Amino acid sequence: MIDIKADHILDAQGLYCPEPVMMLHNRVRDMEAGEVLHILATDPSTQRDIPKFCSFLGHELVSQYEEAELFGYYIRKGE
Repeated sequence: MIDIKADHILDAQGLYCPEPVMMLHNRVRDMEAGEVLHILATDPSTQRDIPKFCSFLGHELVSQYEEAELFGYYIRKGE
């Protein structure tokens, strides 16, 4: 169990590429720098897409995990 305090949660379960990343982009836009977003997804492509999203846009991928068929990510919004 990961113990990271998230300021926001994005539930993208049941959605497929490109929807999870599109939703992520919209949610991060509304956040303040330094806030943490917990993302829940079931699309395996998020394992590739979300780290690239963070790297490209300057956000920190704090943690990622997989439980059964659920993929979880904690992202801290960059400046």
